[in-house]
Amino acid sequence: MKNSHSANSCQQNPCIEIDKRIAYHQAGRAAAIYLGNKQKQLPAVYFHIIFKQRERSEQQADRFPRSYGNYTATVEGGHLIQSLPISFAEATRGFTRPQEEEYRCAFEADIMNLLTGSLAEAKFMASRYDKVFNANLANLSVLRFYGGSSDVNVINEYLECLVPHKAGRNQKLIELFLEAFSFINESSIWHAISALAAFIHDEPKDMINCEDVISFLDSHFVETT
Repeated sequence: MKNSHSANSCQQNPCIEIDKRIAYHQAGRAAAIYLGNKQKQLPAVYFHIIFKQRERSEQQADRFPRSYGNYTATVEGGHLIQSLPISFAEATRGFTRPQEEEYRCAFEADIMNLLTGSLAEAKFMASRYDKVFNANLANLSVLRFYGGSSDVNVINEYLECLVPHKAGRNQKLIELFLEAFSFINESSIWHAISALAAFIHDEPKDMINCEDVISFLDSHFVETT
Protein backbone atom coordinates (compact mmCIF):
# COMPACT_ATOMS: atom_id res chain seq x y z
CA MET A 1 0.00 0.00 0.00
CA LYS A 2 2.80 2.43 0.92
CA ASN A 3 4.68 1.88 -2.34
CA SER A 4 1.49 2.34 -4.35
CA HIS A 5 0.73 5.58 -2.50
CA SER A 6 4.24 6.91 -3.17
CA ALA A 7 3.99 6.00 -6.83
CA ASN A 8 0.70 7.86 -7.14
CA SER A 9 2.19 10.92 -5.45
CA CYS A 10 5.13 10.93 -7.83
CA GLN A 11 2.77 10.71 -10.79
CA GLN A 12 0.89 13.73 -9.43
CA ASN A 13 4.13 15.71 -9.02
CA PRO A 14 6.43 14.31 -11.75
CA CYS A 15 8.74 17.35 -11.80
CA ILE A 16 9.55 17.63 -8.09
CA GLU A 17 12.70 15.76 -7.09
CA ILE A 18 14.32 16.32 -3.69
CA ASP A 19 17.68 14.95 -2.67
CA LYS A 20 17.59 12.91 0.55
CA ARG A 21 20.28 15.07 2.13
CA ILE A 22 18.06 18.12 1.96
CA ALA A 23 15.06 16.09 3.09
CA TYR A 24 16.94 15.06 6.24
CA HIS A 25 18.21 18.60 6.81
CA GLN A 26 14.74 20.13 6.78
CA ALA A 27 13.22 17.21 8.72
CA GLY A 28 15.83 17.78 11.44
CA ARG A 29 15.02 21.48 11.63
CA ALA A 30 11.27 20.87 11.73
CA ALA A 31 11.64 18.26 14.48
CA ALA A 32 13.77 20.63 16.56
CA ILE A 33 11.36 23.52 16.10
CA TYR A 34 8.40 21.45 17.21
CA LEU A 35 9.67 18.64 19.43
CA GLY A 36 12.76 20.42 20.76
CA ASN A 37 10.93 23.62 21.67
CA LYS A 38 8.13 21.58 23.21
CA GLN A 39 10.58 19.65 25.41
CA LYS A 40 11.95 22.99 26.67
CA GLN A 41 8.41 24.25 27.30
CA LEU A 42 8.93 27.14 24.90
CA PRO A 43 6.04 28.77 23.02
CA ALA A 44 4.77 27.10 19.85
CA VAL A 45 5.71 28.92 16.63
CA TYR A 46 4.34 28.66 13.12
CA PHE A 47 6.43 27.18 10.32
CA HIS A 48 5.98 25.25 7.09
CA ILE A 49 8.11 23.39 4.56
CA ILE A 50 8.09 24.77 1.04
CA PHE A 51 9.57 23.36 -2.15
CA LYS A 52 11.31 25.64 -4.63
CA GLN A 53 12.83 24.93 -8.00
CA ARG A 54 16.59 25.33 -7.99
CA GLU A 55 17.95 27.85 -10.46
CA ARG A 56 20.33 26.42 -13.01
CA SER A 57 22.92 29.06 -12.11
CA GLU A 58 22.66 28.00 -8.45
CA GLN A 59 23.34 24.37 -9.32
CA GLN A 60 26.32 25.29 -11.48
CA ALA A 61 27.77 27.53 -8.75
CA ASP A 62 27.78 24.78 -6.12
CA ARG A 63 31.34 23.67 -5.54
CA PHE A 64 30.05 20.68 -3.60
CA PRO A 65 26.45 20.16 -4.81
CA ARG A 66 24.19 19.26 -1.88
CA SER A 67 21.20 18.50 -4.06
CA TYR A 68 20.91 16.23 -7.05
CA GLY A 69 17.24 17.02 -7.52
CA ASN A 70 15.77 19.94 -9.40
CA TYR A 71 13.97 21.23 -6.30
CA THR A 72 15.06 22.21 -2.82
CA ALA A 73 13.04 22.13 0.41
CA THR A 74 13.20 24.87 3.02
CA VAL A 75 11.65 25.38 6.45
CA GLU A 76 10.15 28.86 6.57
CA GLY A 77 9.25 30.49 9.87
CA GLY A 78 9.80 28.70 13.17
CA HIS A 79 11.83 31.44 14.85
CA LEU A 80 11.09 32.36 18.44
CA ILE A 81 13.03 35.61 17.93
CA GLN A 82 11.20 37.34 15.09
CA SER A 83 13.76 40.12 14.64
CA LEU A 84 17.20 40.43 16.19
CA PRO A 85 17.81 43.42 18.46
CA ILE A 86 21.02 45.45 18.39
CA SER A 87 22.28 43.39 21.31
CA PHE A 88 20.90 40.97 23.87
CA ALA A 89 22.00 43.24 26.73
CA GLU A 90 20.21 46.23 25.25
CA ALA A 91 17.03 44.25 24.53
CA THR A 92 16.82 42.86 28.07
CA ARG A 93 17.51 46.15 29.87
CA GLY A 94 14.86 46.45 32.57
CA PHE A 95 13.87 42.75 32.35
CA THR A 96 13.40 40.72 35.50
CA ARG A 97 15.72 37.73 35.90
CA PRO A 98 13.02 35.22 34.77
CA GLN A 99 12.18 37.38 31.72
CA GLU A 100 15.84 37.61 30.76
CA GLU A 101 16.29 33.85 31.13
CA GLU A 102 13.22 33.16 29.00
CA TYR A 103 14.53 35.48 26.29
CA ARG A 104 17.96 33.80 26.41
CA CYS A 105 16.36 30.36 26.06
CA ALA A 106 14.52 31.54 22.95
CA PHE A 107 17.78 32.82 21.42
CA GLU A 108 19.59 29.56 22.12
CA ALA A 109 16.70 27.42 20.86
CA ASP A 110 16.65 29.24 17.51
CA ILE A 111 20.39 28.62 17.11
CA MET A 112 20.12 24.98 18.14
CA ASN A 113 17.26 24.40 15.70
CA LEU A 114 19.45 25.60 12.82
CA LEU A 115 22.31 23.37 13.98
CA THR A 116 19.99 20.38 14.19
CA GLY A 117 19.22 20.58 10.48
CA SER A 118 22.92 20.40 9.59
CA LEU A 119 23.55 17.57 12.04
CA ALA A 120 20.59 15.54 10.79
CA GLU A 121 22.00 15.79 7.28
CA ALA A 122 25.47 14.82 8.54
CA LYS A 123 24.08 11.83 10.47
CA PHE A 124 22.23 10.62 7.39
CA MET A 125 25.38 10.87 5.27
CA ALA A 126 27.40 9.01 7.91
CA SER A 127 24.89 6.15 7.86
CA ARG A 128 24.92 6.09 4.07
CA TYR A 129 28.67 5.45 4.07
CA ASP A 130 28.67 3.18 7.15
CA LYS A 131 30.60 5.66 9.28
CA VAL A 132 30.22 6.09 13.02
CA PHE A 133 28.42 9.34 13.73
CA ASN A 134 30.02 11.18 16.62
CA ALA A 135 30.89 14.72 17.66
CA ASN A 136 34.40 14.36 16.21
CA LEU A 137 33.09 13.36 12.78
CA ALA A 138 30.36 16.02 12.77
CA ASN A 139 32.57 18.80 14.11
CA LEU A 140 31.94 22.53 13.84
CA SER A 141 33.96 22.84 10.64
CA VAL A 142 31.38 20.82 8.69
CA LEU A 143 28.51 23.20 9.44
CA ARG A 144 29.07 25.33 6.36
CA PHE A 145 29.17 22.22 4.15
CA TYR A 146 26.04 20.63 5.59
CA GLY A 147 24.19 23.83 6.42
CA GLY A 148 25.17 26.10 3.59
CA SER A 149 26.28 29.69 3.95
CA SER A 150 22.81 30.99 4.78
CA ASP A 151 22.40 28.88 7.95
CA VAL A 152 25.92 29.71 9.14
CA ASN A 153 25.38 33.43 8.56
CA VAL A 154 22.15 33.41 10.57
CA ILE A 155 23.80 31.48 13.41
CA ASN A 156 26.65 34.03 13.49
CA GLU A 157 24.17 36.91 13.59
CA TYR A 158 22.41 35.36 16.58
CA LEU A 159 25.69 34.71 18.40
CA GLU A 160 27.05 38.20 17.79
CA CYS A 161 23.86 39.62 19.25
CA LEU A 162 23.79 37.21 22.20
CA VAL A 163 27.45 37.15 23.29
CA PRO A 164 29.65 40.27 23.05
CA HIS A 165 33.08 38.56 23.03
CA LYS A 166 34.40 36.18 20.36
CA ALA A 167 35.73 33.63 22.88
CA GLY A 168 32.33 33.54 24.54
CA ARG A 169 30.62 33.10 21.18
CA ASN A 170 32.85 30.16 20.30
CA GLN A 171 32.12 28.51 23.64
CA LYS A 172 28.36 29.07 23.29
CA LEU A 173 28.41 27.60 19.77
CA ILE A 174 30.16 24.47 21.04
CA GLU A 175 27.59 24.09 23.83
CA LEU A 176 24.63 24.43 21.47
CA PHE A 177 26.29 22.17 18.90
CA LEU A 178 26.61 19.39 21.49
CA GLU A 179 23.03 19.97 22.63
CA ALA A 180 21.79 19.61 19.04
CA PHE A 181 24.00 16.53 18.61
CA SER A 182 22.45 14.89 21.69
CA PHE A 183 18.95 15.79 20.53
CA ILE A 184 19.13 13.99 17.18
CA ASN A 185 20.89 11.00 18.73
CA GLU A 186 17.87 10.20 20.87
CA SER A 187 16.44 7.12 19.16
CA SER A 188 12.84 8.31 19.31
CA ILE A 189 13.79 11.72 17.88
CA TRP A 190 15.84 10.18 15.08
CA HIS A 191 12.98 7.83 14.23
CA ALA A 192 10.64 10.82 13.84
CA ILE A 193 13.23 12.75 11.79
CA SER A 194 13.83 9.78 9.49
CA ALA A 195 10.11 9.26 8.95
CA LEU A 196 9.56 12.94 8.13
CA ALA A 197 12.57 12.96 5.79
CA ALA A 198 11.14 9.98 3.92
CA PHE A 199 7.80 11.76 3.65
CA ILE A 200 9.45 14.93 2.30
CA HIS A 201 11.45 12.89 -0.22
CA ASP A 202 8.78 10.40 -1.27
CA GLU A 203 5.65 12.56 -1.23
CA PRO A 204 6.57 15.65 -3.28
CA LYS A 205 4.23 18.63 -3.12
CA ASP A 206 4.43 22.42 -3.23
CA MET A 207 4.17 22.88 0.55
CA ILE A 208 3.70 20.93 3.76
CA ASN A 209 1.87 23.15 6.23
CA CYS A 210 2.62 23.42 9.93
CA GLU A 211 -0.37 21.41 11.10
CA ASP A 212 0.51 18.49 8.85
CA VAL A 213 4.16 18.47 9.95
CA ILE A 214 3.13 18.52 13.62
CA SER A 215 0.57 15.76 13.12
CA PHE A 216 3.15 13.65 11.27
CA LEU A 217 5.81 14.12 13.96
CA ASP A 218 3.33 13.36 16.74
CA SER A 219 2.34 10.13 15.03
CA HIS A 220 5.98 8.97 14.72
CA PHE A 221 7.44 10.20 18.00
CA VAL A 222 7.15 8.09 21.10
CA GLU A 223 8.61 9.85 24.12
CA THR A 224 10.88 7.67 26.22
CA THR A 225 11.77 8.09 29.88
